[in-house]
Amino acid sequence: MNQTKYVFVTGGVTSSLGKGIIAASLAKLLQARGYRTTIQKLDPYINVDPGTLNPYEHGECYVTDDGAETDLDLGHYERFLNVPTSQANNVTTGRIYLSVIEKERRGEFLGKTVQVVPHITNEIKQRIQLLGNTGEFDIVITEIGGTVGDIESLPYIESVRQLLWELGDGNAIVIHLTLVPYLAAAKELKTKPTQHSVKTLMESGIKADILVCRTEHHLSDELRQKLALFCNVKKEAVIQSIDAKTIYDVPNLMLAEGLDRVALKKLDLPEKSIPNLQEWNDFLQRLKNPKSVINVGLVGKYVELQDSYKSILEAFIHAGAANEVKVNVVSVHSEYVNPDNVADKLSGLDALLVAPGFGGRGIDGKIDAVKFARENNIPFLGICLGMQIAVIEFARNVLGWKDANSTEMNEQTAYPVINIMENQKNVTDKGGTMRLGAWKCSIKPKSVAYDIYEKEEIMERHRHRYEFNGIYLEAFEKAGLTASGLNPDTGLVEIVEIKNHPFFVGVQFHPEYKSTVLNPHPLFVKFIAAIVKNKQK
Repeated sequence: MNQTKYVFVTGGVTSSLGKGIIAASLAKLLQARGYRTTIQKLDPYINVDPGTLNPYEHGECYVTDDGAETDLDLGHYERFLNVPTSQANNVTTGRIYLSVIEKERRGEFLGKTVQVVPHITNEIKQRIQLLGNTGEFDIVITEIGGTVGDIESLPYIESVRQLLWELGDGNAIVIHLTLVPYLAAAKELKTKPTQHSVKTLMESGIKADILVCRTEHHLSDELRQKLALFCNVKKEAVIQSIDAKTIYDVPNLMLAEGLDRVALKKLDLPEKSIPNLQEWNDFLQRLKNPKSVINVGLVGKYVELQDSYKSILEAFIHAGAANEVKVNVVSVHSEYVNPDNVADKLSGLDALLVAPGFGGRGIDGKIDAVKFARENNIPFLGICLGMQIAVIEFARNVLGWKDANSTEMNEQTAYPVINIMENQKNVTDKGGTMRLGAWKCSIKPKSVAYDIYEKEEIMERHRHRYEFNGIYLEAFEKAGLTASGLNPDTGLVEIVEIKNHPFFVGVQFHPEYKSTVLNPHPLFVKFIAAIVKNKQK
């Protein structure tokens, strides 16, 4: 195939309609037909990346192998496609403007007036085509963040308009995702918001090729005809996206609606084979027919917003299906846990996961929760800060170092069992300066970690500034908390565990980022298996 084809996904009427899920579902179907497909996200905020954003603002910050701090939609892309994403898959307005301003400072524009058109739009077009120019992909799907009509999205919409013209007919299409609301009083679905959204898009010079309509009720034939007529699309290109029980149903729903066939037809591409979704449907079968239920407490301080721990929740779904178990995740707000109520707060839970996070808020509650899990033989998994909490708890309550802490919480602690990394001590800027991306970890044989991974070297993704303080390692190991995973180059502790326990593992990395539908993460799979085994006892 000579030329990479492009699909642009825009949204209208309201945000949070699920552009990322539609993009990922289409990509999954195209991939299942034999097309090499990738997805990128263009975010219209001025932050350079989501790394410094509060999880309440933006949900979790997702990290790629090459160390990009990105939008959580990239997690959906990887979970659906089973293909790693990279720096090029997420672009923010902040990054675009930073790049253009740096070029202006270097004199690359030869004294010209730097403007949104053409300089910003050219930069956006260049970023959009970056993945297409590698020769690795047949189709690049680009999701435009925000809603059509937003001031922030205008440069992206203009860039798409220019690219559609430059690439020519059959090489790029626009999918517009809108809401068709149901008015209970009138007992009918209303198309007017969609008509206005398409009109707003057309005012920017872009005609939608395919309409995907989010709806709570099925679209009648008559309604599809009306939308096609007034939104200037073919009737076959009016695609219903009805609410689903799980996001993993959406590829099958889009297949039934013919989204992939319509897209391929408009891109002048052959349909090739019927999409092979056998493995995907096997996963769905296990997900929907669990043999038992377990309750896992997710102990964190951002639990009010589920998106804060999106990848962890999805990893539980993948690992639960692998074990034919429904994992019921129970949010436990660590700020409200203390020694007096910890038994009540954690009653009825079969296991605990202590979540990642930053800062001192809610730390004491996490320590109380870990102590309860360790002393009462409740399976425990600690991720990033969760591992560090396990180390602090062990130091205080087993080694007897009552003042033990992380220097993140208390710089004056007598026992800094968690300390800032040497290369982070002089860092003043916060953005993109942590230990990020995939790093090696060597695993000790005959350890719980080795039983989980069944190999001696792994690569896992990181996002942290603080680490286990190696000068205390001998004391910990003598008392029963062993370091079973170490970075081979730096000697940094990556995994800690307690052996004579149903399951007690803490990891400095983020295993949840690498869990996908077709490759559930082994750490989550074995954690769930240990919970089931412990519950049966």
